[in-house]
Amino acid sequence: MAISLQKGQRISLEKNGKGIEKLCVGVNWGAIEKKSLFGGKKYEAVDLDASVGLFSAQKERVDIVYFGQKKSKCGSVNHSGDDLVGDTGGDDGLDNEVITVDLASVPNSVDQIVFVLNSFRGQDFADIPFASIRIYEGTPGRVDNVIATFDIANDETFKGKVSMIMGKLYRHGPEWKFTTFGESTEDKRLEQTLATVAAKYL
Repeated sequence: MAISLQKGQRISLEKNGKGIEKLCVGVNWGAIEKKSLFGGKKYEAVDLDASVGLFSAQKERVDIVYFGQKKSKCGSVNHSGDDLVGDTGGDDGLDNEVITVDLASVPNSVDQIVFVLNSFRGQDFADIPFASIRIYEGTPGRVDNVIATFDIANDETFKGKVSMIMGKLYRHGPEWKFTTFGESTEDKRLEQTLATVAAKYL
């Protein structure tokens, strides 16, 4: 059964006594419904961007994965591609963007992997329908086992914000663990958000 994540919560990435090797972090959201002049429905596109910063044990950024660079240099982290609109007509149950991490292939030079989310057009998180995050085993097109979920849409602390730090994977001895932050920031762009990560969350 999936955990409903709380801010600051840590979760185990073990299954049947063994560490999970491949992990997906998916973000789901809807376009904003508007009323048309003729009484019908129209939708305002929403472009949320899920991105990843890879950091060394010395807290230096090693690499970045985002819509403009969909694969890490080491090949262990992949981005499913940029969704510029969001779901129209309701939640289709699928993630709009997915970051996949092959933990077994992450090089030793990478100590922490941090997931961030930015509203590219500057739309308020509080106005974006059913925005949520889930951590699961599987692929971008197949969910095998949902480990945890995080509800953005119903969290009042995201009102007026356009950037957030979702959480991070970090090494703990030979294992990987995950901590959720779920913290909004005052940043407007990805580079600013990653600078905040380096300053406060590593």
